Amino acid sequence: MTTASSRAVAAALADASAVSILSHVRPDADTIGSALGLALALRARGVTASVAFSGPDPLPVPLGRLPGADLIVDERSLVPAPLAVAVDAATIERLGDLQPVFEASAMTVCIDHHASNGGFADLDLIDPESDCTAVLVLEVLDALGAELTPDIATCLYAGLLTDTGSFKWARPESFRVAARLTEAGVDTATWSRILLDTHPFAWQSMLAQVLATSRLDRQARGGAGLVWAVVTAAQLDGLSWEESESVVDVVRTAAEAEVAAVFKESTPGHWTVSLRSKGTDLVPVARALGGGGHARAAGYSDSGTADEVVGRLREEL
Repeated sequence: MTTASSRAVAAALADASAVSILSHVRPDADTIGSALGLALALRARGVTASVAFSGPDPLPVPLGRLPGADLIVDERSLVPAPLAVAVDAATIERLGDLQPVFEASAMTVCIDHHASNGGFADLDLIDPESDCTAVLVLEVLDALGAELTPDIATCLYAGLLTDTGSFKWARPESFRVAARLTEAGVDTATWSRILLDTHPFAWQSMLAQVLATSRLDRQARGGAGLVWAVVTAAQLDGLSWEESESVVDVVRTAAEAEVAAVFKESTPGHWTVSLRSKGTDLVPVARALGGGGHARAAGYSDSGTADEVVGRLREEL
């Protein structure tokens, strides 16, 4: 794979009359923030820009409050465009039912920061050294000469804030970007609360049940340790799927474990697995189980009973 430059991507965008920007399934703040930030900048240049993601899971409520959320269109109304951009999707399959729309577009671009991304577009701007896709979108906007408005900065800040774990594992460059976005007009206190510190009361009950059954294997990974928790579909009943996403950030605080895993049952027998580590490279583990991600934050999907999916991870570790 040959990685395209931000200038090459900007040149392609500059020549486009209409652009479709595609986020990955089960959208998070980085994919939606990156998409909306790019769409807002293109709209300001007079380009027709639409954002979409594939269901069936709805947009998390906090992300619907981001500036430009009205640019998100129903996936069924999206048609191939002169230029399609995939943001924060590590594989083309992560586009879900929008994959055919992406592939049928006249020109395709992928902007992403996952180490597991081997490239799948005409132009692939992939940088695993970037903490989030939003930073790469900012580079493209700079190459375009786009104005960094408060709304655009807010969208990009959402991706930066969440993908660095509220800057807990941010690289130095991310702090410089955060300062720039803040100076552009981001209300950092408000958005930190919206994106990281707001849950329905029922979330607390779910979390208590999950933590009560978490397990620790001190001998896993050659003595480095593994801590894991299982979130069943029954425990998530009445809660939106994104409420399970924050569980791993609590489980990973166990001092005795290098690796943390949370198994989330989306529907009976079908699981998404979130992996975190303090230093271990998780990409080979996630790839072996059909997924991918970053060195310290990765994931994959699996099916079976809870004991079966937990057992497969423990064998791989």
